[in-house]
Amino acid sequence: MERKSNHFSGQLGFVLAAAGSAVGVGNLWRFPYLAAKDGGGLFLIIYFILVLTFGFTLLTSDIAIGRRTQKSAIGAYAEMKPKWKFLGILTFLVPVLIMTYYAVIGGWITKYAVVYLTGQAKAAAADDYFTSFITSSTSPVIFALIFMGVTAFIVYNGVQDGIEKVSKWMMPVLLVLVVIISIYSLTLKHTDSSGQVHTGIQGFLYYLTPNLEGLTVQRFLQILLDAMSQLFFSLSVSMGIMITYGSYVKPDVNLNKAVNQIEIFDTGVAFLAGAMIIPAVFVFSGTEGMGAGPSLMFVSLPKVFAAMGKAGIFVGILFFVTAIFATLSSCISVLESIVANCMEIFHTGRKKTVSVLSAVYLAASAIIALGYSIFYVEVELPNGSTGQLLDIMDYISNSVMMPFIALLSTILIGWVMTPDYVIDEMERNGSRFRRKKLYRIMIRYVAPVMMFILFLQSTGVLS
Repeated sequence: MERKSNHFSGQLGFVLAAAGSAVGVGNLWRFPYLAAKDGGGLFLIIYFILVLTFGFTLLTSDIAIGRRTQKSAIGAYAEMKPKWKFLGILTFLVPVLIMTYYAVIGGWITKYAVVYLTGQAKAAAADDYFTSFITSSTSPVIFALIFMGVTAFIVYNGVQDGIEKVSKWMMPVLLVLVVIISIYSLTLKHTDSSGQVHTGIQGFLYYLTPNLEGLTVQRFLQILLDAMSQLFFSLSVSMGIMITYGSYVKPDVNLNKAVNQIEIFDTGVAFLAGAMIIPAVFVFSGTEGMGAGPSLMFVSLPKVFAAMGKAGIFVGILFFVTAIFATLSSCISVLESIVANCMEIFHTGRKKTVSVLSAVYLAASAIIALGYSIFYVEVELPNGSTGQLLDIMDYISNSVMMPFIALLSTILIGWVMTPDYVIDEMERNGSRFRRKKLYRIMIRYVAPVMMFILFLQSTGVLS
């Protein structure tokens, strides 16, 4: 077996880098939005159960495959079963597509951070500010290129000197910022025009309390699917990232502890994101503000920060800096996955590979950033929504390819290779795999069915 020259220095470096990949922008806006939409505490309970079962299964599989094969997605699946190399190619294509637009979103967040840092918070709260920004033919491109450039620079410096070094300081800072904003949100108080007082504690209880009103079997299944899709994307599984990161893990690292730590870190940040956003929105916008959906971060939250007065400027700075860290850590992992596969395919060095891919994705980021202006298109997607270039790339990668890849990978591991292929790696060096029985059941029977249903639902077949 060919050993990789790049590797994480130890368990801490790996966990922080992997957790950084898992903790993306989706944790900061999509998780709170879904929790508010899907019954608060009810969504939380379902989500936490899925973390310990469904998420654990896919995360364990990806990391164990990576370390056992010492290869990234294409090489890993080819080594497992040559006839299944196509699954590695499909997995490789997911980050290839995601990378076209992730830096664009990172650029949007960076723009808002700059706006708050330069004292323009009031302007950001205007109704048409976000629309005016993304439809500009210059500003979104500039910020996307800056974000892409920073990402490429970190990956260029390698696993230990780039990814691990940045993750070791960025992830603890991100966690501290999320905790600070969460605590502050609980202290908020606002009296509306009717004289009714709304507090952060009330918003937090709204977040935690299971809302069973109007719950039907169909509604419950929708909440289950929402939680599954959030978990699926949040943990960075079935896109080759965790396989690549797993291939950088040294043999003496206890993968069982590492998987547990990644789960805890990712879920903890997601929970705290809800604790910092939902109470704040509840205080100043009531339950009506919970329906903001995808526009929550760029439209609703700036209005909430504006309503906080002078304190809102400081909170806005903290929030968007936090969002930059979350997005950057994920963007790094997406690019690294592509770089690692290309290095294996073309037998090129890291610096040359990163340089070529940087040029490609700087151009791609610029095109996607202009998808709301010069290259504007409007396409109706199979799930009933309409989208522009960014939405199309996101739909193909997240809603179609990732559930399909996860479905095929559970079949490969559960029935072709058998679960022992992963279990043996988890028990390497005498490590105890406490959830071994659960893993067997999930990978063979439960996960394939769940992924098949999610694939049908996300592609619009089930609506």
